[in-house]
Amino acid sequence: IADSVITQPISKSQAEMHKQILGMSSSGKLFCLYPEEFTYKEMKSHLPAKIQESNLTSMVLFLKRMDIAGFRHCDFISRPAPESLMQALEDLDYLAALDNDGNLSEFGIIMSEFPLDPQLSKSILASCEFECVDEMLTIAAMVTAPNCFLHAPPGTEEIALTCWRKFSHPAGDHFTLINTALSQNTVFSSTDYSNEKWCRDYFLSCSALRMAEIIRAELVEIMKRIELPISEPDFGSKENILSIKKSLLSGYFMHIARDVDGSGNYLMLTHRQVAQLHPFSSYYNTRRIPEWVLFHEFSISEDNSIRVVSEISPDLFVELVPQYYFSNLPPSESKDILQEVINHLSPVSTMKEEQKTNNDNKENEKFPQSPTEQRCIIQ
Repeated sequence: IADSVITQPISKSQAEMHKQILGMSSSGKLFCLYPEEFTYKEMKSHLPAKIQESNLTSMVLFLKRMDIAGFRHCDFISRPAPESLMQALEDLDYLAALDNDGNLSEFGIIMSEFPLDPQLSKSILASCEFECVDEMLTIAAMVTAPNCFLHAPPGTEEIALTCWRKFSHPAGDHFTLINTALSQNTVFSSTDYSNEKWCRDYFLSCSALRMAEIIRAELVEIMKRIELPISEPDFGSKENILSIKKSLLSGYFMHIARDVDGSGNYLMLTHRQVAQLHPFSSYYNTRRIPEWVLFHEFSISEDNSIRVVSEISPDLFVELVPQYYFSNLPPSESKDILQEVINHLSPVSTMKEEQKTNNDNKENEKFPQSPTEQRCIIQ
């Protein structure tokens, strides 16, 4: 359900390929270093094809757009597991990219126009409704480009953290990325700073920020080509922050985690994986650890971590998540908490419906219908 990054040893074929490439570069000796407890014999001959280990949602959306309806019968060089294909279809269904017949919906066709993960495309389309397109395009570009925060050299970690805190936003990492992009644009347009010098001073990757600018410009061109509205920038207002969170949740409701013990151990709703905040997170090593977060991706290694996280509220989650997705979540304490939120909000919704019905009845008394007049109720 979520993209993951798994750290694993290279295969024998990869090791041999690296030796051949490096051996041709210059004369001398080539040393291949491995951990002491690791032996060459333990290495696999070949690693599985990437298609057999990746999230197939983007690929399935592409095949659907190419009108390859019977992709389950495609002659793949390395066939992915049927379960992975079915999971990809289920994810696209949750994202409203498929119609009742399993074909691409109009919404899915528009999503396929973007060279992004379907969840990110859905968030951009949702931002058109919530009028925060400018900010959402910046987020999409920053998370698609390589990480802009560089690993600080030994002894400079605290200096780097101090620099990064200048971009930190209390709402979370997605908003911190916007701050970083805006700061870069402001500095370059108002001072004599060179790109490289400013990035070095703040331990940022200049090439990653340039790549984000290019990606954002391409996304803007796509928005214009398919005639989608681009709202005016309004970053910083409470309404704008809430709108950005709603847009993110519209696409990433499958990437929700909850701090189960108050110490930063996040349990993801969709399975039993527990992860920590990534060191680059603006919440890392801070006193305030949010209970509920939305994350962009998670890494499976010796220390599982979730990357690019922002705080959300359970109320907002139950407001935007598809009900059939929520009903399919595995039983957990987190699901019980969310169900209590739904039960708490239900009486309010019922009161609103009753009030609306009473108002309609009063209107009918003022303007009685003729016997031939019919009313159409859209449910």
